[in-house]
Amino acid sequence: MTSQPSSSQPSGAAPDPATTWAGIRRLHPIYIEMAREFVIDLPAAAGFDLQIDAPDQEMVENARQWLIAVDERIQVHQLRQFLQTTSLVDSESLVALLRHLLTAGPRNDSTRDKIDFVLVQYFSQNAPTDLDDDSVDVAYVAHGLEPVLGPVELKTPVWLNALDRVLDAARRCRSLDELLHGGVLEQGRKAKAQAGDLFYLPIALVAFTRFGYLMRRAFFRLMLGDLNCILDGLSALEEKGVETIDCRRAQFSAQEPIVRLRMICQSWKVMFQAEYSSGQPLRMLVDLRASVEGALSGAPAAAKPETAAPARAKAAAASAGMAATHAKGETGRHPAATAQPATADAETPEFEISSSASNWSSEEDQLPGPKK
Repeated sequence: MTSQPSSSQPSGAAPDPATTWAGIRRLHPIYIEMAREFVIDLPAAAGFDLQIDAPDQEMVENARQWLIAVDERIQVHQLRQFLQTTSLVDSESLVALLRHLLTAGPRNDSTRDKIDFVLVQYFSQNAPTDLDDDSVDVAYVAHGLEPVLGPVELKTPVWLNALDRVLDAARRCRSLDELLHGGVLEQGRKAKAQAGDLFYLPIALVAFTRFGYLMRRAFFRLMLGDLNCILDGLSALEEKGVETIDCRRAQFSAQEPIVRLRMICQSWKVMFQAEYSSGQPLRMLVDLRASVEGALSGAPAAAKPETAAPARAKAAAASAGMAATHAKGETGRHPAATAQPATADAETPEFEISSSASNWSSEEDQLPGPKK
């Protein structure tokens, strides 16, 4: 798949007024619903009427400024969570959102990270279910992003080679813990942060989308691998006659029933294979694997404060059950590509574990991308 050459200048050329108005009308109900979900106070919708088919330029600009004002009130993690769980947003809506974000400004970290995530989300949703990593080259991704970026010149600047080095490091990871704590994510975030305005070059947007998509897939492969290791470990413990293990490290109890842990892990497994997932407890997953491996080796678990254990364990089961319910009705697209954990706060990036016992977290705003 190839793309025709185009300007290498940063993206952001404003579309024609008719296209802009069509995008505004598509995005308005989405922004309204997002504000409702996250209890965000909206600015007054003065100076425009969405019922008008052919507004004048002033009305278009008023509506565009309203969207920009709402953008400033929506945090990156809120947008990420909303896009992962809503049924309101289709591919055309994502195109409209990307066109808006690419032209809205200002080009701050928040806008950059929103664009980064939405590009990966858009590409992921349209990727074939049987797409293998080796096929995801720059040309393939550029072709997939043409509805957003148009034809892109495929000459990749040398400085973007750093992304391939990070992907290679991610592929060498053998566990989720290694990926999350081995410095790989920090390298990716650093690459994005150092790009500055060059991030908005069409070829850079393509490269970062490819990076985010492949990092998501590596991330979820490791998550599923950890779950399989935990389930295998629980089976081995049951064969030895063990009924409970010390899971305080993972914010469960000191005598957590294996039967309960198996139920939760099976539910998580369904959740991770679903079209999306919500509130994935990454720290719990990493620590639960360590607890099971400790029980298998006979090593005592390093206990953490148990104050949050009952609520955390109960919430884990509830989250897994809810996600499993959603999973039953969600099929057809690439699971590893589109599933994303929801972050608990504005500073928690996609694929990153929060240190707080009350936060379950997630990715980068990008593992799809580097840090904000």
